[in-house]
Amino acid sequence: MSKLAKAAAAALALSVAILSVPARSADDADTGAGTAATDTTTDTELVAKGRAILEMNCARCHAIGMEDSSHHEEAPPFRVVVTRYPPEDLAESLAEGIVSGHPDMPEFVFEPPEIEAILAYLGTLKPTPEAAPPEN
Repeated sequence: MSKLAKAAAAALALSVAILSVPARSADDADTGAGTAATDTTTDTELVAKGRAILEMNCARCHAIGMEDSSHHEEAPPFRVVVTRYPPEDLAESLAEGIVSGHPDMPEFVFEPPEIEAILAYLGTLKPTPEAAPPEN
């Protein structure tokens, strides 16, 4: 991926992140409402929406979970895809149309709210870094 494409993908991912912050009313600001509990619920709903989009569009070939198998032998599981490509780098491809060299893969184009949800779900598939050893 070229530097320009990476910069564009990063800008799109940042835009999606900014747009995903829920608006707060003046009452929320005064009372402190709309904090972590609401954000967690929103994140959970966004992840669920992303999984649903992938189930509807991709699960017929790709494994979309942590332990399932791909139905198409050449379709990598998404838990593997996220180790090859950071989810935020996929934003541009999701917006412009995912195209692969495999003839069976249809081209998919998603809208910004769908991309936000897909990226939120794919983020849950990323392996967690192992705890760093203690420094001596």
